[in-house]
Parts: sequence; C-alpha cells; structure tokens
Amino acid sequence: MHVYSEISPIRVNGACSQFSFQVNGWGAFLAHRLARKCDILNRGLSGYNTRWAKIVLPRLIGKDSKAENTVAVTVFFGANDSALKDMNPKQHVPLEEYADNLKSMIQYLKSVDVAEDKIILVAPPPLHEKTWEKECIAKGEKLNRLNSITAEYAKACVKVGEDCGIAVIDLWTLMQKNNQDFSRYLSDGLHLSGEGNNFLANQLWSVLEQRTSKLPMLLPYWRDVDNFHPEASLRGSSHD
Repeated sequence: MHVYSEISPIRVNGACSQFSFQVNGWGAFLAHRLARKCDILNRGLSGYNTRWAKIVLPRLIGKDSKAENTVAVTVFFGANDSALKDMNPKQHVPLEEYADNLKSMIQYLKSVDVAEDKIILVAPPPLHEKTWEKECIAKGEKLNRLNSITAEYAKACVKVGEDCGIAVIDLWTLMQKNNQDFSRYLSDGLHLSGEGNNFLANQLWSVLEQRTSKLPMLLPYWRDVDNFHPEASLRGSSHD
C-alpha cells in the first residue's frame, strides 16, 4: 500500500493487501480517514511471495511515481513465504531468502527516493491451523502452513525492520497478545476477517495519524466556498 499526497500517496504492497479495499478492508478504512488528503494506492498481489514481489516492485513504484510526495509505503509479506516447502513449494520461500528479499525491497524503495521513515513493514498474522486445515481439506490438500513456522517469518520481518531502521507492525505478536483468541481476526484461518482488517487499520492509523495530521486538505470545505465568486475559492494551487 502506498499513501500518496498531491494529494500525497500511501502505497499498499503485499500478498495480503489485494483485498484491502473490499468492504471493511483496511485500505478502505485509511482511504476514508484520509479523504482529500491522501490517495491510497493498492498494489497488493494475492498469492505472491517476496521472491516474486522483489521482481515486480519496479513496475509498481518507480522514479516517475512522485516518490517525493509519498507519505508511506507498506510492505506486507510472509503468509505465503512461510508455506511449508513439501506441501506448497510454489509459494514457499526459505526464511533467510525472505529476510533478504525484504531488505532488497527496502533498498529499492530508498533508491527511488522513498525514505526509511516512510516505509512500514507488516509482519504476517498468526495462522489458525484448525480453521485453515479445513480449507485445505476442502480443496483436497493437506495442511500447508503451521503457526510455529509463521512465527519465524514474523520474527525475521521484525529483525529486518530493526536492522534497517524501518517501522514494523508485528501482527503475529499483537493478535496473540495476552493469549487472546485470535481466530476472530481471520476469515479462514489465514486471511484477515472484517475484525482483522479493522485491527490492522487501527495499528496503521496509530503510525500514520501523526504523519498526516499536518497535510493540507485538497480544496476548501464546501461551507467556505464563496457562493457569489466560487472561482476565487476553487482556483489556484491543489493544496489551497
């Protein structure tokens, strides 16, 4: 996801981001909160892992993407990378490569003038194995992920953030805080439910609210428009 202001952009990138603009999605939540301040650009790719994302990232964000106006870029991967190699070799990415791929994407974003303080890593949410196993069986497959393995990828994501000076939202830890029942955050044991989307949206908002609080509103509030001379109110800079 990319938060962008030209209104400035916020870019949303990740396998878990494609559905962020569905009803009650976390991208839709941010778009509503930042209406007329930021454009929320969804670049999520369902099913992708960091190996593939690293390759396509330059097609999604380049030097011509007005990176200087970017407020934030989210990088949300890990749920697919952590798939078990024997059960799901197509999506699986080894742990060390996963971390290296995240670092590579961070370096690329920096190379197109997206600074470290504008990048937000999102670690994968926990996996509810019992629920996800039912989904797998319904497709004629065996359980292809384990929460204990997802934990390793979440920790690696957090470590990358620490090493690179990047903000991280550790969903795996936050959703299991105080041994709470995290199944409500997941629609099928893997993907975010409405409540899970709301949880992530609030976590992101806690980071983005301060960054966006001083951004100007695009065009005046309707009550402030001069009814007799609207041109005076509505013409001029896009930030007026």
